[in-house]
Amino acid sequence: MRILVVFFLFFITVSVKGQQVKVLDRATNFPIENVTIYNDSKNKIVYTNKKGIADLSIFNPSDIISFNHLSCYEYEILKKELSKIGFVVYLTKKSEQLNEIVLSASKGEETRSRIAEQIVVASREEIKKLAPQTTADLLANLPGIKVQKTQFGGGSPVLRGMEANRVLLVVDGVRMNNAIYRAGHLQNSITISPNIIDRVEVIFGPSSVIYGSDALGGVIHYFTKIPKTSSKKQINTSFYSRFSSVNSEFTNEANVEIRNKKWASYTSISHSKFGDLRMGKTRNHGFNNWGKVVEYSNNTNSYYNAIPVLNSNNNIQKNTGYKQTDILQKIAIPFSTKSELIFNFQYSESSNINRFDKLNESSDGNLKFAEWYYGPQKRLLISSQLKINPNKKWIQKGTITAAFQNIKESRVQRKFTSLNRFYRNEEVDVWSLNGDFFVPLTKENNRILSYGFEGTHNKVNSNAYGKTLNVVGNTIIGFSDDFKAQSRYPDGGSTYTSFASYVNYRQDINKKATLNTGIRLVNTYLSAKWIDDTFITLPNFNISLNNSAVTATIGYVYKPTTNWQLNSVIASGFRSPNIDDIGKIREKSGDVTIPNIYLKPEYIYSFETSALKYFNNKTFQIGLDIYYTLLNNYITRDYFSINNSETIMYDDEEGNVVANINKDNAYIIGSTFSFRGNLNSLWFTRGSVTYTKGKAYDTKLPLSSIPPLFGLFEIGLKKERLQASLNWKFNTEKRLKDYNLIEGKDNIEQTPFIDATNSYFGNPSWNTFNFGANYKVNSDLTCYVNIDNIFDIHYKEFASSISSPGRNFSFSFLLSI
Repeated sequence: MRILVVFFLFFITVSVKGQQVKVLDRATNFPIENVTIYNDSKNKIVYTNKKGIADLSIFNPSDIISFNHLSCYEYEILKKELSKIGFVVYLTKKSEQLNEIVLSASKGEETRSRIAEQIVVASREEIKKLAPQTTADLLANLPGIKVQKTQFGGGSPVLRGMEANRVLLVVDGVRMNNAIYRAGHLQNSITISPNIIDRVEVIFGPSSVIYGSDALGGVIHYFTKIPKTSSKKQINTSFYSRFSSVNSEFTNEANVEIRNKKWASYTSISHSKFGDLRMGKTRNHGFNNWGKVVEYSNNTNSYYNAIPVLNSNNNIQKNTGYKQTDILQKIAIPFSTKSELIFNFQYSESSNINRFDKLNESSDGNLKFAEWYYGPQKRLLISSQLKINPNKKWIQKGTITAAFQNIKESRVQRKFTSLNRFYRNEEVDVWSLNGDFFVPLTKENNRILSYGFEGTHNKVNSNAYGKTLNVVGNTIIGFSDDFKAQSRYPDGGSTYTSFASYVNYRQDINKKATLNTGIRLVNTYLSAKWIDDTFITLPNFNISLNNSAVTATIGYVYKPTTNWQLNSVIASGFRSPNIDDIGKIREKSGDVTIPNIYLKPEYIYSFETSALKYFNNKTFQIGLDIYYTLLNNYITRDYFSINNSETIMYDDEEGNVVANINKDNAYIIGSTFSFRGNLNSLWFTRGSVTYTKGKAYDTKLPLSSIPPLFGLFEIGLKKERLQASLNWKFNTEKRLKDYNLIEGKDNIEQTPFIDATNSYFGNPSWNTFNFGANYKVNSDLTCYVNIDNIFDIHYKEFASSISSPGRNFSFSFLLSI
């Protein structure tokens, strides 16, 4: 009897284990987490856990099951055949190749070989390898993207010569751009920590058909991790920590994923602390004092000093440190195999962030500002996303996303010559509703129709006030008086609303050609009201604007052979003026921007073509993208007048009047050459070179935000657990004649000044060498070492106010428990 019981228990144990499969990396023999396992009809899906194990009991023995992971080649096998390989599946990592799955181009899964647009993808693994301190630093390491920095706590990405409100930022399907995204340098990209990002996709060129207004230069789409359900309860945790020497950075991120059969949760908390940034000491450009910080303000909210303080180390950029905390909470609830609901909560808050360029601005040879800082940047996102797969005639699958965002910004400033402190506060509430649906028109899925809608509503509140400090010695004990101050945006409140719908059609004409066409209709409504006319009297204190447009795109992919892909795209784009364009009042370098209530939309028309060549079974590729963009009715800042006056008083100081206005036509041309992949089983490489030129047809002046020629070359090796690489980054010189000196976005005053010619030099060329390595100690622990700017070169990125980091040693590790 005992023998029968033992045999029975043994049989049950073997049967249970026979329902489990283990998925391993072929090179390292380590388990692979989050491998998607599904049958032919995809109505049964399971995922591997941290140990690479998944329960296959839901599948029938005759099912063909597929093992899919973004970074690996797909593997298929009959379930009943798994016993022959010991219920262990080995997946092979694939090179970074264009045939990867892209999520953002059509807001659905699409293979790269069917997409004509230039796309760049960075995975979580690549992000950890780069060890970026901020998301702006992450973007700066991607091909074709240049990033401007006014202060360290910021970063404004430039795509194809366009930045700020001409580039659309999206997180988990929700647009981040709001009604006060400005035309100059925008620092909002840092409100998403790189430590919580699972994947980044960048689409270059106009994407207005799929994404709507603002997507002129391109779309940057951040994806955070989605928790996965499991037939058995699982708890996975990981901890990431990093230290950087160049600014004494300490970053820690901890997360926990809870998997259940009926729901799953993912929680992440990230905190970063940055000290003052040290610039490089090696000045190959020949300008010995350029960028050095000789003196600085040590004033705070409670400490008063009437004079600047001498800097004991001129290479330390005082007032650049700050702190930031990011929280991510996601809950996934699958109602059935055909629907899933995902709740998404994100919160980001920084400390005060000093405006580095303002705190180093001089007036009559002396520092002008004792205080100039952004108050805590706060971003709240709450969204619910319903994914459906009804497999009906007009909706095979789709996604409906409802979201609410609350953004708070503030600016505080005081001059050395005054006790008057100015406060300006902005708060934006954004409601949005998106629907994106897909339906194959044939059983072979070679003809796909997608369609959708988008509605957004922005409510902006802006107020300003002033307080006079009450000082005893060096201590601020309170305030002695209140006074009026000019608000940055309409003080009576403003709203910005848009409604849009689109249709997109993708067809494989044959095995070699794919055609993509799309059209979008958009309407925008803006209203704003000014109340206080103490400082500015406008022609109309109440404005209401209604704009509409139709945008379209045609993309064609041709693959003459398996190793060639030729792409062409013709697209139009549209951007309606927002509250910042029309209603902003602010001062910069003696110029005061005032509202222009007669501003009109701007349009672009773009043509691009590209060629891709694959080698060695698509493990290596080279590509060349060339584009031409025509800007019509484009918006630019120029000298203006109000009430027959070309000057105006702002914060007790007279300045020149400027405003955003419409011009006729301008163009931007450019190209990016890129390569990446494996040279052999040991060595890999990547690189890119980007050229951009922009000029106005009407004024013959250079356009703002056009970076000089820049690029990156990298070579590395990977062997089992070790990966190491060396890269070379470079920028050519941005000459004075190529600057736009009217708008002020190019910040010519941040370049070296030549006394002999009484003019600015422009931005000198620079190049740096950087090293990075990571070692997988075991399946739970990975260690990273990075040495950036090895030769400690001093340089500034084009249009940036802050000098870039000097030699930096970065150490980090990722521990999974």
